[in-house]
Amino acid sequence: MKKSFKQSVIILLIGGLLTKILGMFIKIIMSRMLGTEGIGLYMMILPTFTLFISLAQFGMPIALSKLVAEHNRNNIKLFFSVLPISLLINLLLIFIIIIIAPYLSNNLLHDNRLLLSIISIAFVIPFTSISNICRAYFFGKQEMIPHVVSTVIEDIFRLILMIIGIPFFMNKGLKYALCYIILSNIISEITSILILIFFLPKNIKISKYNLLPKKNYIRESLSIGIPNTTGRLIGSIGYFLEPIILSTILLSVGYSNKYITNEYGIISGYVMPLLLLPSFFTLAISQALLPVVSKEYSKKNIKTVKIKIKQAIIYSLIIGIPITILFMITPTTFLKLIYNTNKGAKYIISLAPICLIQYIQAPLLSSLDAMGKSKDSMKATTIGVIIRTILLTILSLLKIKMWSLIISISMNVIIVTLYSIKKVKETLN
Repeated sequence: MKKSFKQSVIILLIGGLLTKILGMFIKIIMSRMLGTEGIGLYMMILPTFTLFISLAQFGMPIALSKLVAEHNRNNIKLFFSVLPISLLINLLLIFIIIIIAPYLSNNLLHDNRLLLSIISIAFVIPFTSISNICRAYFFGKQEMIPHVVSTVIEDIFRLILMIIGIPFFMNKGLKYALCYIILSNIISEITSILILIFFLPKNIKISKYNLLPKKNYIRESLSIGIPNTTGRLIGSIGYFLEPIILSTILLSVGYSNKYITNEYGIISGYVMPLLLLPSFFTLAISQALLPVVSKEYSKKNIKTVKIKIKQAIIYSLIIGIPITILFMITPTTFLKLIYNTNKGAKYIISLAPICLIQYIQAPLLSSLDAMGKSKDSMKATTIGVIIRTILLTILSLLKIKMWSLIISISMNVIIVTLYSIKKVKETLN
């Protein structure tokens, strides 16, 4: 049964809350079992993981969700037109990752302990891509329960795998523990895929005709997917370059590798995850918003589209404002409660107001994608990443420690959000 926008948001909020709680336990286990050095190394490789996931998906989940939501296509045939594109891209990326892994670990990330983890990414991305494409089909149908159930069960499996596996592999060495954490995603993603298949209609019929990709559907998917992927790719490249630029420049101006790894681990492993912990509600709002705006915008119901976008922003602020105030008043309370540390409190106080702006960014970007304005979304991301990278480079040379990273993150969020607001207004006027 299709859900209204509010119902979809509520379902996704409940699911998001559950997954955030589970994710919080996963992060607690990882941070306590790996230690500050281990978390630092994990956060050094995470941008690489994110980059290849973005490349592997190629914007196909967003494209599928939008096209299914418009209700004027053979959805089964559309699904099997999108899937081969994703699988071909994944095969190509597997070979690329294996080839460049030694150079990435030794020359760019400056730590050969990350080699096995980078190679592991190659085997994880196909499962992540298939899982997200399956979810996108249900999003387009405005069926949110399959996503919620599959994500919660996936995280339960991941939590169990962390509890069982990390202590065992830590005895063998930190690099093996990191490799295990990456590879454990295969099992959790397979679990998610099986759950999503279970939710497919029992009377669904797949003929040979449906299995043959349709050129028109492929063309439509690529027209949405390529700009979306370009935007995500640019964002991921910026994220990927962040630890490389930071470590290279800070090493050159006199900071030790231990200081850089520890401080970067604190910001990326403790501070940012904590500040973005409430982002599950913006993700829920954005996911529920995309099919609704796609459908109404295709029917030229501009007034309805404006109402839904305003609702999404208001919901984000209602939840975001009190959370931001709490983070600013008692940062050490949350750090101690979740990570059993008080490191990073000064960064939280500085970044909390910026994250309030971040909370409304996701619905704006989702709205642009839904209205077929993925190119504008890509431009917003591109401008933000360029400014962030330039600032990070210049400020790191000024020897202001990790504040170069904090300032560049802040400016990126502000610029992307303001640009997105401008483009949404232009599209709807």
